[in-house]
Amino acid sequence: MAALTAHELIARHRPTLDQALKTIRTRAYWSPHPEHPKAYGEGDSLTAEEGKAAFEALLNTQLDLGQPGTDTWVDGEKSPYGIDLGVTYPHPDIDVLLPAMRTGMRAWREAGAEVRAMVCLEILARISARTHEFAHAVMHTSGQAFMMAFQAGGPHAQDRGMEAVAYAYAEQVRTPDAAEWTKPQGKRDPLALRKSFTPVARGISLLIGCNTFPTWNGYPGLFASLATGNAVLVKPHPGAVLPLARTVQIARDVLAEAGFDPNLVALAAESPGEGIARTLAVRPEIKIIDYTGSTAFGDWLETHAHQAQVHTEKAGVNTVLVESTDDYRGMLANLAFSLSLYSGQMCTTPQNLLIPRAGITTDAGPKTFDEVVADLAAAVDGLLGDDSRANALLGALVNPDVKARLKAAPDLGTVALASRKIAHPEFPDATVHTPVIVKLDAAKPDDESVFLHEWFGPVSFAIAVDSAAAAVELLRRTVREHGAMTVGAYSTSQEVMEAVEEACLEECAQLSLNLTGGVYVNQTAAFSDFHGSGGNPSANSTLCDGAFVAGRFRVVEVRREA
Repeated sequence: MAALTAHELIARHRPTLDQALKTIRTRAYWSPHPEHPKAYGEGDSLTAEEGKAAFEALLNTQLDLGQPGTDTWVDGEKSPYGIDLGVTYPHPDIDVLLPAMRTGMRAWREAGAEVRAMVCLEILARISARTHEFAHAVMHTSGQAFMMAFQAGGPHAQDRGMEAVAYAYAEQVRTPDAAEWTKPQGKRDPLALRKSFTPVARGISLLIGCNTFPTWNGYPGLFASLATGNAVLVKPHPGAVLPLARTVQIARDVLAEAGFDPNLVALAAESPGEGIARTLAVRPEIKIIDYTGSTAFGDWLETHAHQAQVHTEKAGVNTVLVESTDDYRGMLANLAFSLSLYSGQMCTTPQNLLIPRAGITTDAGPKTFDEVVADLAAAVDGLLGDDSRANALLGALVNPDVKARLKAAPDLGTVALASRKIAHPEFPDATVHTPVIVKLDAAKPDDESVFLHEWFGPVSFAIAVDSAAAAVELLRRTVREHGAMTVGAYSTSQEVMEAVEEACLEECAQLSLNLTGGVYVNQTAAFSDFHGSGGNPSANSTLCDGAFVAGRFRVVEVRREA
């Protein structure tokens, strides 16, 4: 393909960057990436049929990225829908690959913040054009239903990547490139210096991908590091390699066409059981780490990767307080959808529902604890009663660990809603199950030992509490000790809402109040919503803000006599 010049890239993408910069200041709604599948097919973008064909053409092939240091080839991805992908990927000799990745960093630094941002936006534009292909890749590695894989794995992930580029650019240009400095000296000649200020990358950035949202969780760190001048080594989850491998392939193509070293972005696929992330994470060349996954490995990274700045998103115990509502039907529908979406396999899905044991007041009259739980169970049952609709909402269970937790849940308390297996008409080997709701009591120590741990997947607990005040205190303690990516509350009491808000402000948790419409506690919008806070044990950073990008570079000053 023809070479990409800086002028062409700026002409093509500068208006988009300007709009992104405006939007992170206003926090208004904006997205340059269409959510509807029918919006694609014009120009270079793939139609639905072309995207599916492109995905299928990748199956049982070797994805050769042309990167140095490949010592063998690895595979092993099996779709949660029951098919083997059969794609093989380059396995790195890291002693060869890491030095090669550093070679192009000087030219990448000298290009400047604007050109780096433009190259990143070109990468995102090419990924966007292949959204239909990426949707199938995300679906068959994460288990997301197709429409969710299309939106969350496509435009929403691309939005998060662009948001990171905008923040990265804004932080880099906060300091001027140069300054004339003059200090008066009274009767003597003034002191005069010319000063230059250059954003300098930290080194190689390691992205450790997750199984459930490989692009949505991966793109912020990838593009934040690349836009600030770092090389990026992508280490996907072994069950979700394809979406990130294709991302790396596209990034390498764009970098080469723009005149930069394609080895600024590389892939580190691993052999089964190898655990290459532990080896990479402590290499001296690795200066930044982005990780989404279990608390245990996140804690290990924070403890052992001393040479790197480590960004982690780990486990949390997401909580919703249900004290009262003026839209009982809307509350139940909203919660039912939140509990069901992607089989609860979202780091933002509510787990603990705190409900006063004396019941709640509603626009439909007073409801006892048991009535609220039974009505919620009925709302979930109604939402998922049609198998076709259920498959479209639930997707498939991503791995056997999720299924094991679902199987164990009924023995933890009184089952309010039993899970059932659903057959998938297109993929008979898919593992699809509806959620389970279990009733527990906050006054029982054995129950507390259950609900104060994350049960990732379609498992939630309806927990009886003594009062709204007790619920707020339990919520506060949960966030402080165990973390939460999201908190929700339903109340018509100003006093209760203020108490919940104050608890979330003090414990640093993102709060949603009285959601009864088409916005759900487990969904966040790029450019406007902050994903996680970085202020409680569930995550040490947020997607995205200035702090997420600012530590990825340092400003080096050179002073000269004027």
